Amino acid sequence: MVRFLSAAVIAVVCGCNAAGERRGSLFSDRPDEPPVVVNRNLPFRYPAALYARKVQGNVTLHLYVDSDGHVRADSTRVEESSGFPSLDSAAVVGSQELQFVPAKLHGEPMGIAVLFPVYFRHPEAPPLPGDTILGRDSVPPAGTTSAARPRARR
Repeated sequence: MVRFLSAAVIAVVCGCNAAGERRGSLFSDRPDEPPVVVNRNLPFRYPAALYARKVQGNVTLHLYVDSDGHVRADSTRVEESSGFPSLDSAAVVGSQELQFVPAKLHGEPMGIAVLFPVYFRHPEAPPLPGDTILGRDSVPPAGTTSAARPRARR
């Protein structure tokens, strides 16, 4: 059985320090190059019980990507819940396997906090509000989403 899942690899770069706290100026240490996801297959696993019930949802994670491109586990938290604790948990667990080309400032790697959306979609469920804008065909099967550059928050 193929399980469908999409993770937006468009992350929103936050003006946060290593502890994940907001700085006074959002643009003080904004990178010249945002982090880029390099995983060929996305590491998020759709919880079987929710998949069987065709439950769908979106989870937005707050991640800290260090200067080596690793997600710092102790900084990861759910910024916006899907409303389903199992989906939220699956997103957090999967995030620990994400790998990035780190953000860069003046050519030097830097750590940065990002908002990272994860979309859990079932192929036989109706689209969620907002999905219809892009069309159902834009939600690829798990592990086939190509990496894109994160988008800076304005």
